[in-house]
Amino acid sequence: MAEAETKSYPKKPKAAVVILNWNGRHWLERFLPEVVGTTPRDLLIVVADNGSTDDSQEWVLTHQPECYWQGMPSNEGFAGGYNLSLQGLLKDFPSLELAVLMNSDVAPNPQWWEPLARRFADNPRLGAAQPILMDYQKPTHFEYAGAAGGLMDCLGYPFAYGRTMDLLEKNQGQYDGPGHRPIFWASGACLAVRLVAFQEVGGLDARLFAHMEEIDLCWRLHRADWEVECVTQSQVRHVGGGTLQALSTQKTFLNFRNNLLILVKNLPTPTAFGVIFLRLFLDGLAGIQFVFQGKANHTWAIARAHGAFYARMGSFMLFPSPWPKKWPSQGVYKGSIVWYRMIRRGTKTPPL
Repeated sequence: MAEAETKSYPKKPKAAVVILNWNGRHWLERFLPEVVGTTPRDLLIVVADNGSTDDSQEWVLTHQPECYWQGMPSNEGFAGGYNLSLQGLLKDFPSLELAVLMNSDVAPNPQWWEPLARRFADNPRLGAAQPILMDYQKPTHFEYAGAAGGLMDCLGYPFAYGRTMDLLEKNQGQYDGPGHRPIFWASGACLAVRLVAFQEVGGLDARLFAHMEEIDLCWRLHRADWEVECVTQSQVRHVGGGTLQALSTQKTFLNFRNNLLILVKNLPTPTAFGVIFLRLFLDGLAGIQFVFQGKANHTWAIARAHGAFYARMGSFMLFPSPWPKKWPSQGVYKGSIVWYRMIRRGTKTPPL
């Protein structure tokens, strides 16, 4: 599954940066040199290719030969691709303890890795972490995919410190804290995981294919008594929408479907059904809003997402789990983020 090891790779790496690629030569050409230039040489830098048909491999092997090319036969999505990649890497490099799952449209700031490494060393129960995500085009502001760490409201809608629904705050150090902050979920755009914890909870759920799978992973980490944090002394810049654009109906479909699926998977069934009953109403309002915005195709995507959820929810509810189902103790807003943002017109992340 991987190219033969060359002398430029660290012999026994403790950590790896793994960039999942699918026909993304243009992203690799733009950002991979920045990753290489800001990452310590003792880390393994991996391009895990999800069955691309473009010239990504030729470009990486020619222009970034210090990177480890890991070819996979087909596009398994975000979850399946990373699961397969990490399985292969642990066979090839059994010394690995940490892995950073990094989108191909991420530019790390200088010294981004050291704070993450220190925090994992200082906290042996830290299962997953993210740096602060800044907007690549507007680097004074947080980026949508994870901002300063992921949160969840009482109805299962995800948001983040510094990102309340569609509103992105300017980073003025308001969420820095002591250098790290407990959160509900860490962003899959730049997700650092302790591999023993990742394996213990079963990795990413490949049935989700893409979107919300990092939230599900972090929820299962909480249930297994691992911790999830944002390491605020580390920062990267993220373009966002590198694989599925923000206006993609497929992205709308996956977000709404997967959000409902992870609720029935991780909450007690009576609690999950109560939340989903309310979500029917709120998701319907979101669909009506799309109609008024002239985006009826997104309304249809929400309807399809609910249909797909009802067809699959039984298999997620019955998914065997050795851990009790509950809301995590960190990163949960007791109110509704929709009410807070749309009715109360809140402009900052609400206090938890």
